[in-house]
Formats: sequence, structure tokens, C-alpha cells
Amino acid sequence: MTPEDGDAILRNYFAPWIQELGLAVEEVGERHATVRLPWSESLAREGGGLCGQAMMAAADTATVVAISAARGGFVPMTTVQQSTTFQRPVTGKDVLVHVRITKLGRTLAFCDITLIPDGATEPSAHATTVYTVLA
Repeated sequence: MTPEDGDAILRNYFAPWIQELGLAVEEVGERHATVRLPWSESLAREGGGLCGQAMMAAADTATVVAISAARGGFVPMTTVQQSTTFQRPVTGKDVLVHVRITKLGRTLAFCDITLIPDGATEPSAHATTVYTVLA
């Protein structure tokens, strides 16, 4: 799968409000994906930091891209669990969402997600997800 294939998944399988986040697939591999969440004032909360809801949605969405890459294309799936910890605020920078599949079974996928502001070395948030693959 290519980044262009990942972008097609974002266009074809997600609700309009997710598409409005402007996510773009930077990289895909056999068991990983990197998706860019562009900075937008419309996603900032009071005080100017990127809102956690946008970062959680980006992590959840990027997980679909990573699992699709591992499965050779999009298949129906849904989130079973997501846990997110926020470590530092993001202001004025895009966020790179790095997803690594830690276990891919026949019906369940477990992923580890790190959200890092573009150009930074330390993460702003960390998430884990569990997905069930429906087909």
C-alpha cells in the first residue's frame, strides 16, 4: 500500500468531520503508518493548544490506515478500545501520528500510537488502540 492508497481510504471511508481535519498519510508499511494532522486555529482550545479530541480522532483514524496496510487494503473494522495520555501541549505545529501494530490477529489488532509535533523529539501524546476486524 502507498501513501496515496492511504489518502484514498481517508477520503472514501470516513465521515465528513474527520475529513475536515485535513489528515494526510505520510508513510505506510507492513505494520505501521504515519499520518499528519495539520495545525489549524479551528482545532485549538482556549489558550491556543491543539484540542485533545482532534488528537484522539487523528490517532483513531491513523490506526485504520495502519491496519489496512497490514491487511493489504481497507476492510471493515471498528474501535474496541482507545486510551490516550497527553504529555505536553501542541501549539502552532502539525502533529505526526505514528502508529505501530503490536499484534495483528485474525479478528483483533492492537496498536501503539505516538503523537509528536513536527520537528520535535518528544511526544505530545501517547495512545493505544484495540480494533476488531469485521471481515
